[in-house]
Amino acid sequence: MIRSSRPDMFFGAKREIFQNAEMLRLNMTDAENIVWERINKNQLGYRFKAQHPIDIFIVDFYCHKFGVVVEIDGEIHNLQKEYDLGRTHELEKFGLKIIRFTNSEVMNNIDCVISKIKEHLV
Repeated sequence: MIRSSRPDMFFGAKREIFQNAEMLRLNMTDAENIVWERINKNQLGYRFKAQHPIDIFIVDFYCHKFGVVVEIDGEIHNLQKEYDLGRTHELEKFGLKIIRFTNSEVMNNIDCVISKIKEHLV
């Protein structure tokens, strides 16, 4: 489903969230940087934003045109599965599609990760 007509790509995010997102962009993980190198500058045919504010959240990568959120989960996510499920549920309330990958998936098979992301850009 194309979302490009949605006027607010930040879903009401407050100033503090934008400031936190800027800090996260400057300190992306190795896995996030690997994905970013493959999806930035419209390399997949559509624009992605890194560390993008959405409401009270900051998502790793966001393609507004299709409402696709890409999350890269490090080891900490093994300890916060319930939180991640709740966060995903809240983001889905905005009509967004959340795709999750582990650091290991990114580091060991980036081509597969990129292929799976492309599948959602329709």
